[in-house]
Amino acid sequence: MEFFRIRRDIPFMRHALILNAISFLTFAAAVFFLFSRGLHLSVEFTGGTVMEVAYSQPADLERVRGTVAGLGYQDVQIQNFGTARDVMIRLPAQKGVSSAQQSERVMAALKAQAPDTALRRVEFVGPQVGEELAADGLKALAMVVVGIMVYLAFRFEWKFAVATVIANLHDVVIILGFFAFFQWEFSLAVLAAVLAVLGYSVNESVVIFDRVRETFRRHRKLGTEQVIDHAITSTISRTIITHGSTEIMVLSMFFFGGQTLHYFSLALTIGILFGIYSSCFVAASIAMWLGVKREDLVKSPTKKDGEAGDPNSGAVV
Repeated sequence: MEFFRIRRDIPFMRHALILNAISFLTFAAAVFFLFSRGLHLSVEFTGGTVMEVAYSQPADLERVRGTVAGLGYQDVQIQNFGTARDVMIRLPAQKGVSSAQQSERVMAALKAQAPDTALRRVEFVGPQVGEELAADGLKALAMVVVGIMVYLAFRFEWKFAVATVIANLHDVVIILGFFAFFQWEFSLAVLAAVLAVLGYSVNESVVIFDRVRETFRRHRKLGTEQVIDHAITSTISRTIITHGSTEIMVLSMFFFGGQTLHYFSLALTIGILFGIYSSCFVAASIAMWLGVKREDLVKSPTKKDGEAGDPNSGAVV
């Protein structure tokens, strides 16, 4: 299915050096902000108090957020769980204040607003748990990267595998750089979005690389640069359809999903946009500079004994 078809190939690789220079500067800026500002980690990573509160009627989350923010808490996660009447509140740890004191203060404010509010559970999440979550998240990220490299090396060629992994790490670091620069809260939901972006970006790279292999087979006289230009140009319509429909869904979560899905959908939006860019320009150009050629992807058929052209065919020993 295509919305349109471009008859003449766009010379993307002619500007590969400029595009990758922009990518490098963006990547360097993201790394700088990660080291200088760091990530603003959520309660899951830093530790804090988790409260489960029940209401007799569906809870007004915005009103609950306003009440808790009025107590001086800025980084609070408030969301429904189970039913619309059940609310989970995650409070960051405070020096000199116990978990029980935090929950008592919050409950007093909530009861003043709605006397029928009931406290179901209070739990303290220690920083040790946060360290384990961070370590497990890094392990998951490493396993995804290794899996991508193995898959692409078997399906295509090791040069494509290296190019794709570099492009994917480029996407991940830039997402983290945005969160570090603006000090947006980095939670487990955002980590899930980062892992989803990895898979999404790989899918786009696989489509382009598959078209590169197909073009090498069909057009033997084209050079590597022209083949990559043709592959990217011929997949533009497909890219607009798939990424456009996905972005509509993600933006609907961003605008209508509430506070719970805000940073999750924001990370996906950044990742999808940079994933398109990195798959089309970063991964493709790195593969070109690594020297990918027709012989890497298209194996020439070996002649069997007795075939025409074999000087030893039909010889009598």
